[in-house]
Amino acid sequence: MTPLSENHSPITAFIALGSNLEDPVAQVRAGLGALAALPQTRLIAASSLYRNPPAGYRDQPDFVNAVAQIETRLAPRALLDALLAIERAHGRLRDFPNAPRTLDLDILIYGEQAVCENGLTIPHPRMLERAFVLVPLAEIAPAAVVPGAGTAARLAAKVDATGMVKLSGERVT
Repeated sequence: MTPLSENHSPITAFIALGSNLEDPVAQVRAGLGALAALPQTRLIAASSLYRNPPAGYRDQPDFVNAVAQIETRLAPRALLDALLAIERAHGRLRDFPNAPRTLDLDILIYGEQAVCENGLTIPHPRMLERAFVLVPLAEIAPAAVVPGAGTAARLAAKVDATGMVKLSGERVT
């Protein structure tokens, strides 16, 4: 897919940010800055930062997570490619699934679209089971609709947020 034409209206999208290596708070903040600098993209909002235990592979440091709302003219695949480039620029390695990482960026929602193609699934396939995604998403956009699932506020109220802590004074915007 190629970027959308300047003539098309921007799409509202939500991006999850996470890190558990090399000063995770600074990494998430830097990731947010990189999102704001993407071409044809505007940062709308960012959640507070949250510390939470790792999911999947547990023998690693806790994560710091946040969610950003953007408006973009980038098509889903172009947005994914841009996010992967930001991760690489921040030293992201993919040694094994759920490995520790300097920066992780995931497309959660892209407008009302559902996308299922090689290497790209929107809405994010595991977001409904992850408090570290749903809680910050509901913080900045409680009425945001996860296609086929419901609003962020309703979904966040149902997810187990055990071990998740909002970092006091650590709002990314």
